Order: sequence, then C-alpha cells, then structure tokens
Amino acid sequence: MAIKIPIFQVDAFSGQIFSGNPAAVCPLEAWLDDRLLQGIALENNLSETAFFVLEEKGRYHIRWFTPAAEVDLCGHATLASAFVILNYFDKSANCVIFRSRSGLLTVAREGELYAMDFPSQPPSTCETPEALVQGLGKEPIEILRSEDYLVLFSSEKEIRELNPDMRMLLQLDQRGIIVTAEGNDVDFVSRFFAPRFGVNEDPVTGSAHCALTPYWAKKLGKKDLIARQISKRGGELFCKDQGDRVVIAGKAVLYMEGHIKI
Repeated sequence: MAIKIPIFQVDAFSGQIFSGNPAAVCPLEAWLDDRLLQGIALENNLSETAFFVLEEKGRYHIRWFTPAAEVDLCGHATLASAFVILNYFDKSANCVIFRSRSGLLTVAREGELYAMDFPSQPPSTCETPEALVQGLGKEPIEILRSEDYLVLFSSEKEIRELNPDMRMLLQLDQRGIIVTAEGNDVDFVSRFFAPRFGVNEDPVTGSAHCALTPYWAKKLGKKDLIARQISKRGGELFCKDQGDRVVIAGKAVLYMEGHIKI
C-alpha cells in the first residue's frame, strides 16, 4: 500500500525565496520507520528535513535529519516547521511547542518574525586541532568548542574568502565548524561547515547561534544582536542572550508544497 506524506519546502531566515536556508517539512500522523525517514531526507537532499507528529493541541514531537544522519538540534528546520504549522495547520495560534532531543523548544510568531527559544550553548576553550587549521587554510585568532568548533577571525572579509578543504574537516570529531567575525553592518557574521553530516556548507544555521549568541553577547557587551550568515544564499537572524536560553528569530517563506508517494 502506497504511503502519501505532505511535504513543504520553506526558505528559513529570509523573507524572499532563493535565499535563506531551505528546509523540507513533513507532517506525519504517526512515526514511520527510521530508515524510511532517513531515506526521505537523503532523497530531499537538503541540509535538513524535519518531521513532526501532533501530540496535543499546540504541542508536537519534532525530529531532524540531514541526508546522512539524525541530529539533536536544528534551527532553520524548526523555524520552517513552526511556519508551516502556524500558517497551514493551526492558523489561530501564535506559538508552537516542540518536544525534541534537545528538550522543549518554543517558537512564537512576532509580526513577520518567528522567534525560537533554544538552549544556550556557550563555547569553551579547547586545544587547537591541526586538521582544523589546515582545513580552513588560515590561522584563526581563537578556537573554542561547544556542539561545534567556533573559530574567530579578524574580519568579515576573511570569512567570505575562506575556501575550506572538506577532506581535512572530515577528520574532526565535532558536529561542525562555525567561523565568525564582527560584521561590517551587523553585529557579527558567520559561516558553517558540516561535512561529517553530509552538508559541506549550510546556508543559514540557527543552532550554531546557540553558541554564537552568548559568545558575541559577552564579547560585545550587549544582549540583543543582529547576525548574518554569509553563505552564497545568505540569511539574517535576530538574536537575544537570556542566560541559559537564547532567542533566535527570523523570517520564512514558502517555496513549494506537495506530497511524497512511497
């Protein structure tokens, strides 16, 4: 018997299609076999596919898959999922609660923005892996780690010009590599590389800002921050440091709606 699954493709952290980070969102009536979920994510070939199941009104269980593996936390696909729920499934609501591997996550609609309440993941000092420096091809100012390596450079120009050797970065043991610097017209900029999870460069990475927000809040002495991820597609994020939590907000726009038939 064929299975028919709704699918939405949403560009997150942007108000215009063809920018931001595209995420696939698949609402499910009940959980399917993990191998099937991973197969769908591989077929979609986007940095993340989110699946969610309604548990009770306003509350959902959410999971995220890259083309290669399930992950513990994903920002842009959570924002995309909230966008789908609030615009297509529960239009009267202004807030969604997700149960996830990273605990409870809330997303509130605030005008054109969708504001995500995520756990803060402040980075700490670490030894410098040689493969990281060789892979990035440039000596950084500072290297820290949380869920990912966080690598500081001196300028936005340096971040834009990086051309990493993904084979070298594959040797690293963390989820991904965040490179960051102060921005020219925003508080900070970043890029994100995760070749271990089948994503050489992620266009806009909400979860990376769980580390970037507390780091730059402390460094710049301010709680409210405007960030830009300067991948080719690019995206803008509005961040707030709230101690053990961070708020990461952005826009979203629908690109495609359809069904998967398996």
